[in-house]
Amino acid sequence: MPASDVIARNLRRFREERALSMAELARQAGLSKQTIAGIEAGRANPTVDTLEELARTLGVSIRALMSELGSEILLQPGDGTQWTPSTGMDVRHLDQAFGSGYVYNSVLQLEANRGVSRHRPSSRGALRHCYVLDGRLRMGPENATISVKARDFVRFPADTAHVFEAITPVAHVFVCTTAPQLTMAGGDRFF
Repeated sequence: MPASDVIARNLRRFREERALSMAELARQAGLSKQTIAGIEAGRANPTVDTLEELARTLGVSIRALMSELGSEILLQPGDGTQWTPSTGMDVRHLDQAFGSGYVYNSVLQLEANRGVSRHRPSSRGALRHCYVLDGRLRMGPENATISVKARDFVRFPADTAHVFEAITPVAHVFVCTTAPQLTMAGGDRFF
C-alpha cells in the first residue's frame, strides 16, 4: 500500500475516533481544511512538520500516522476459493502481516444461545484474522459487523470494540490475533 494511502487511512481513523471534523482538526493543528482533505484523499504530500503537528494534535506518534497499524475489514468468501498448487498439496493463502509483535492463535466455539461475545479494544494496531470452520456467525467491529459462513476468511481491526455472535446453533472459527510489540512486557490476553 502506498505511504500516502496509509497516512490517509490513519489520519481519517484517528480524526474520526476523536469525533473531530476536518475543519476542527485543521483549526487545532493550525492547518487549512483543504490540507486535511488532500491528505485524507491521498492526494497531498505532507511535510514532516505537517505530520508532526497532526500527530501532536491527535495525541499519537508520527510513527502511528505512518505505520500500517490497523486495517480495513478484509473478507475472502469461501465460494470460489482459489487454491495454489504446492508440493503434495494445495494452499489457500489467507493474509499476511509484517513487523514484530505478538501472534495468538485460538479456536472459538460460539453458541447462539449464549448471545453476543463482546470484546474491548486490544492494543493499537491489533488485528483479528478469522477463518470460519463451520456454522454461520456475525463478527467484526461493533459498528461494522458482517455475516460469514464456513470457509470465509475475514480480517478486521481488534483495536476497536468488536463482537462475535453465532447465527447457527454452534459455530467454530479459527482466530489468529496479531498485535504490534508496543512494550517489552508482553503477556496480554486477547480472549
